[in-house]
This record gives sequence, C-alpha cells and structure tokens, in this order.
Amino acid sequence: MIGTLELLLIFIMAVILFGPEKLPELARSLAEAVNEFKKAVDDLLEDDDLAG
Repeated sequence: MIGTLELLLIFIMAVILFGPEKLPELARSLAEAVNEFKKAVDDLLEDDDLAG
C-alpha cells in the first residue's frame, strides 16, 4: 500500500519533471487512460460471461 509520504514524493517529482502548468493536463490524460482500461476490462469480462 502506498503511504502519504510516498504520494507526496511522487507529487513533488511530477512537479519537478513536468512543471505545475502541465500537471492538470497530465492528470486528465491519466484519468482518461484508467477509464479506458476499466472499460476494456469490463468488456472482456462481459464477453467471457456470455461465452460461458
């Protein structure tokens, strides 16, 4: 499990690497990627249930 200190370090590294103006765009892109991944997994599970 990731703790508070680890999350803080990741956030600081992201600010250093990408700059504060790029973080909202990066977060939005990451959220879209996670949503697409979840949708693909759900579709696969649904297809597997139908083949069942």
